[in-house]
Amino acid sequence: MDTNKKGVSQITVSDAQAGQRIDNFLMKHLKGVPKNHIYRLLRSGQVRVNSGRKKAHYKLQPGDTLRIPPVHTSETQIDTVPESVINLLKESVIFENDDLIAINKPSGIAVHKGSGLKFGVIEAFRQIDPEQPLELVHRLDRETSGCLLLAKNRQILAQLHQMLRHEKTVHIEKSYIALLDGCWSSGKATVDIGISKVKRGGEHMMQADDSGDRAISHFDPLQIFDSGITRPCSLMKVTIETGRTHQIRVHAQHSGHAIIGDTKYGDKECNRYFRELGLKRLFLHAQQLYLPLADPILIEAPLSDELDSFLQQLRNQSPRQ
Repeated sequence: MDTNKKGVSQITVSDAQAGQRIDNFLMKHLKGVPKNHIYRLLRSGQVRVNSGRKKAHYKLQPGDTLRIPPVHTSETQIDTVPESVINLLKESVIFENDDLIAINKPSGIAVHKGSGLKFGVIEAFRQIDPEQPLELVHRLDRETSGCLLLAKNRQILAQLHQMLRHEKTVHIEKSYIALLDGCWSSGKATVDIGISKVKRGGEHMMQADDSGDRAISHFDPLQIFDSGITRPCSLMKVTIETGRTHQIRVHAQHSGHAIIGDTKYGDKECNRYFRELGLKRLFLHAQQLYLPLADPILIEAPLSDELDSFLQQLRNQSPRQ
């Protein structure tokens, strides 16, 4: 059951209350409610002034009528992001301007809450700066690391979403680094096959399917590790033209070379072997984003120390390259 529930209230601003910012007024009026939730109420229009929306910096006027919705303090407290995650994500910022924030997302952190997760990257950054409107430009799987974009305004969000559509001539270029099971022998190759959603054993999966949504991935081998280790593997650069759910993971599996560490689409025996060598996560990293804006932006995210060290270990064990 919810505790500390406050019902809908209508407040008329007095002369004594006038002149203060609405966010500051709400923090005093809704004691115990986290600051980020108060800003969310303002952004979403749940708090109204004279039946209209107001931004956090609006200064209350005498006679203003505020509508304040029910607030469930126990629910909003659940959304608070731990300080350790906040600090980790602050350190992950690799680019910022007036329109965008780009981070090198750590593996294991979701981009948004849901499906049993209490928070993600977007909730964390809204907590870092509650007054700054932020939206995800695109998504990365929870276990995938690398370049992730957040938009600071609707204009840049709409512009970048247009560039993400496959049918547009000008589009965002996204490239990844992946370690695949086995020796890739096809050279540079393109996988052009649709992807559709299926349900297997109560779990939603994606699969390569000619009748599914078109998906295009370009695979380019960077290094083959086939000596010094029992199970060969291939380091690949993967560039995608579309952004379907689990696209690279599904296309890698379809090609016969699943991504190492992929517990959903990969090979269990392969994953076990490389886990014993020290790889504890999915080896998929969004390395680069090119944004063809009026002033083009190239964003690069270096590999984590964990992945970089593992590659060095493979190179030391596979000297014949």
